Amino acid sequence: MNPFNEKPCKIEKCVSDWKKLYPTAYNKHDTDAYTKVRTILLNGTEFEQAWFMHQLSRHTADNNLRRDIAFLRNLEQQQQKRISFFKPKDETMLETTISYEQLAVDLTAILAQTEKNKYVKAALDFALLEDFDHLYRFSDLLEMEQGISGEKLVGSYTEIMPGRPTIAEHRHPFDNVRRSISCDASLATKLHTMTITAAEQQTMNFYMNLGTFYPTSDLGRKLFLEIAMVEEEHVTQYEALMDPNATWLECLLMHEYAECYLYYSAMNEETNDVAKKIWTAHFEQELAHLHYAADLLKKYENKEWAQVIPNAEFPPLLAFNDNCEKNKHYIRNILKNTVGNTSVLEEYTDLNNVPDDYEYFKYNSTVNKSPSYVASHKVIDTYINEFGEDYRFTVADHPVKTLRNRKEDNINIARKKDC
Repeated sequence: MNPFNEKPCKIEKCVSDWKKLYPTAYNKHDTDAYTKVRTILLNGTEFEQAWFMHQLSRHTADNNLRRDIAFLRNLEQQQQKRISFFKPKDETMLETTISYEQLAVDLTAILAQTEKNKYVKAALDFALLEDFDHLYRFSDLLEMEQGISGEKLVGSYTEIMPGRPTIAEHRHPFDNVRRSISCDASLATKLHTMTITAAEQQTMNFYMNLGTFYPTSDLGRKLFLEIAMVEEEHVTQYEALMDPNATWLECLLMHEYAECYLYYSAMNEETNDVAKKIWTAHFEQELAHLHYAADLLKKYENKEWAQVIPNAEFPPLLAFNDNCEKNKHYIRNILKNTVGNTSVLEEYTDLNNVPDDYEYFKYNSTVNKSPSYVASHKVIDTYINEFGEDYRFTVADHPVKTLRNRKEDNINIARKKDC
């Protein structure tokens, strides 16, 4: 499908009343895990668009453009509120967190398997193992403090076991900046960088703003604090990949195109009736938003949409359900081959190849001055002390032998040499 060839509704018809903005929330007990994942992804996509347009307004003095952007942003904000309130009020913060990390894991794995740009793929593979570890640590906290099985929440779609230990993920900020893609990168690569940035940014914001409200324990609050800092690293990495040379209105057009693509993907695989209606309605609205953005590009920059997106046919759609088994095999392979990696400026390498005096070791040991106080380690250590071994959901032995021990949390791999 080429969304530019579709006839949109009039942009004024996109305004919703309060009844539409407050949908019937899903039932957390019987809703498919991937419906919850799509809800978070599309919420994050709407936030990214709204926040981008706020930045656009702050970087132009043209009040006519500001008014045009304000109208479009209002429509995006209405969509965001509708998605946000689709989540039920009885879903606990930690239950929601498991869905956030499942999204991070499975979305990253799907994009990495289809990404043709080797550098972008390497970035996806690198952060994949870190989000995978976050899912494991939050799942142990969930089972320990709420008696809820992570396996049940992820619908058995996603394995739960250690990745690159979170304690090893705390790098000097210099080492989180990446090389940008070029303006002639493929449409799929541009979509991938935009999508993963929006998803990780949503996670960063969730932990950054709500972690302090975790009600059950100080240990849980500390875990949110720690992993929120890693999400800052991930957003730094992914936003650096995006094309920095596009104009504001070219970026606006790409944002609207990405939203059309993601809603169209979601509506084509959704199994929840209410969610499917929301995704479908929002796709139809996004068509109007896209054409509106194309008109703004023409009006203010005298450019046609085809100059920005020459071949606007959607790439293969984003599908979660069809890829869950492939994801399991893929993640296991990346774990086996790259769990000991770190980053050195724009590149990735095995920690054993890093000079002993490199900044990583100083920064990591400063942040983790007392490993027994590091929340990501203490959660697992506490769980093991209470139950004898950690909580996992796996379909086979861990692919990394040194991470198979369920009675001791490994805090050395990818953090200390020869481990």
